[in-house]
Amino acid sequence: MGEMVSFTGNGGTSEGYLAIPSGGVASPAVIVIQDWWGLVPHVRAVVDRFAEAGFVALAPDFRHGGPAVKPTEPRLMLNSSQMDEAASDIAAAAEYLASRPEVAGKVGCAGFCAGASLALWSGTFSERIVATAGFYPRLPWEGMAVGAADEGGWAGYAGKAALIHCSEADGLSAADGVQSVRRSIESAGGTCQTFDYPGTAHAFFNEDRPEHFDQRAAATAWARTLELFRAKLG
Repeated sequence: MGEMVSFTGNGGTSEGYLAIPSGGVASPAVIVIQDWWGLVPHVRAVVDRFAEAGFVALAPDFRHGGPAVKPTEPRLMLNSSQMDEAASDIAAAAEYLASRPEVAGKVGCAGFCAGASLALWSGTFSERIVATAGFYPRLPWEGMAVGAADEGGWAGYAGKAALIHCSEADGLSAADGVQSVRRSIESAGGTCQTFDYPGTAHAFFNEDRPEHFDQRAAATAWARTLELFRAKLG
């Protein structure tokens, strides 16, 4: 359904997987942030699903060419310096989407695992991103240039909205990192909803990992995400 595109960002040219709704009507946009493993088929499938739901969707390729193939590679994908580069790519992706004629309305951002941390963080560094959804984020995460407990660093969330989907394997919404981010967003003047999915493993949304996938939880999380984006992106 989608295609690879290039856009200017991070001092050079970035690439990403783009999908556009088939209706021919200008639509709001969503940025999809990969997990540890890169721009794998699961992430592309999520982009396609957002397009089918009526959003212009783009997943930036932080790995610049391919998914991780060794067990040690995923955690090296986004170290501290790469986190800043990824943030620049996300901000550039938001500007790129806003410039496309197929886009009308605002921009949201959704991500998974480490990408969920980036998605939630994106509300602090891009004025265009007004709603975020994090699926089982890694919080707190030392790779973030702004710590989850640093409420001042989340001031960009004023008037914005966030949604956090929490797996039981990660400690549900009671986990300190999740609560720290929630308080930071709310203190900044934004809203943050947290949802628990009891009995779920980390990566419960990923159909390509059947040992973790939970169809019921995934369907509920997807519906809640679409509800947020339809309400906030216009």
